[in-house]
Amino acid sequence: MFYDIESIDKQTYDILNGTRDFPRFNQTEHAGVCSAGPLLVGALLVCNLARESLTASCNASGGQGTPSNWEIDEAQERELQSWAEEKGVWVPNSEELLVANYGPMMAQGAEAKVFGKQGDTHVVKLRTSIYATLGRALESIALHNALFPETIMRVVGFTRDKDSLFRVILTQPYIECLRLATKEEIDAMVGKKGFLDNGDGHGINYLSDRLHLEDMHPANVFVESHSGLPICIDCIVKFRK
Repeated sequence: MFYDIESIDKQTYDILNGTRDFPRFNQTEHAGVCSAGPLLVGALLVCNLARESLTASCNASGGQGTPSNWEIDEAQERELQSWAEEKGVWVPNSEELLVANYGPMMAQGAEAKVFGKQGDTHVVKLRTSIYATLGRALESIALHNALFPETIMRVVGFTRDKDSLFRVILTQPYIECLRLATKEEIDAMVGKKGFLDNGDGHGINYLSDRLHLEDMHPANVFVESHSGLPICIDCIVKFRK
């Protein structure tokens, strides 16, 4: 282990209390980091250190440039699982526990398995990474929270599923769906946040000056029953650089 768990705890405390900035995130995005809770903050710190350690090791052995994404991803998964086990937030047999405590799986997509019951105020998700690295997947949670605070994701643990895929356990408000949003409604919603269609012909991917926002199809954007407004429950979001 290349880090001190007490140092991670101290940095997490400082970030959540506003005495330390998290590199790369602007003020609004930084709020998205903090709103996901201390486990996301700590996990991001561990992943950043794993990337830095691997890069330094490659350079020390005569390599040039940066390690490949798969090498970074493997290192981040390994170190984050070790940290989560030491913190007591690694959850074996998570799917059985979620079914027993929150109800059956309600939905499953490429990125998440969703557990909960009709009438609950929140659902629980097992979210896997469809990003280049685990660190980028964790960044996406913070960026989602910054863009869509009405469906804020809060990290509560980590696990591997039955197929050994690394998954983040998080909660999210349950949204009562009136209907799926239209393309025009989605365009208007993200336009107010500074995004424009990226012009790739798919109509579900957008760009701002800082971010890629993808997978904004109607199955991920509902019109909420009470407000009548489109609400994003899931998306792919990442930095442009």
